[in-house]
Amino acid sequence: MVDASGTEAGRPVWPRRRWLIGAVASLGGLAAGARAKVQGETAEGALPIFDAHLHYSHDAWERLPPREAVAQMRQAGLKRAMVSSSNDDGTQKLYAEAPDLVLPVLRPYRSRGEVGTWLRDESVIGHLEARLARYKYLAIGEYHVNGNDADLPVMRRVVQLARERRLALHSHSDADAVERQFRQDPAARILWAHSGFDSPANVRTMLRRYPNLWCDLAFRSDHAVVDGQRGRVEPAWREAFLEFPDRFMVGTDTFTPERWFFVVEHARWSRAWLADLPRSVAEAIAWRNGERLFAQPWHAGAR
Repeated sequence: MVDASGTEAGRPVWPRRRWLIGAVASLGGLAAGARAKVQGETAEGALPIFDAHLHYSHDAWERLPPREAVAQMRQAGLKRAMVSSSNDDGTQKLYAEAPDLVLPVLRPYRSRGEVGTWLRDESVIGHLEARLARYKYLAIGEYHVNGNDADLPVMRRVVQLARERRLALHSHSDADAVERQFRQDPAARILWAHSGFDSPANVRTMLRRYPNLWCDLAFRSDHAVVDGQRGRVEPAWREAFLEFPDRFMVGTDTFTPERWFFVVEHARWSRAWLADLPRSVAEAIAWRNGERLFAQPWHAGAR
């Protein structure tokens, strides 16, 4: 429950809610105008998309079977997708259906209800260790951690497991929590979910400070405006993309089952604003960064 001070249980309300109305309006309404072509690209020749942020949790696979979910991904023109789920069975179902497309990521949550409790539940460690012994993954995440909670024992063990297993970390965090994880392991590789819902200036500061930090743009709409078949990138974000073309990736974030039916439109919307960037930068953000950092090592067996 949110109290009068704008906090929930004494903690700041997570920024995702602040973006919800604007993101839904921008990604839902504006993307609809980019259905056929994006600056001369047909559906067959569209810019490939590496989606760095998909979930296929228990409430999703109950409504959308794996074959139908994969059909959505292929219709969107996804070259590859990083998928995690609550619980992990969803990821395994989707990977079994499309191993050429799905890159498995291990989420700490056994159900969606553990988002707010996992950091203080030591049984999570046993769950992670059991899944890591049974299946192969390229990362641990997406998990939610904020501020000094990143120094709690469960989170510390997650960082250790990633180091031991040569896995990346997909961290839905503020900048403070990201920095704490790097203090625990300076060589960690962190994909910063939603670019921390932070400003482009602060994101650039973090990228300058940590060479092993990458950012996804999932569930954000502030970096671009799309109108019909044309898109434009917000100036401050443009500076960030041009300074760090090799550090950003797109993502849909199917955190509810309904968002699975938006994967196609999100890919079209992404192509529209990416077309406002130099072609090499657009290709890097759209798919080359994810392919280089995650897909190629995965398929080469060097995780």
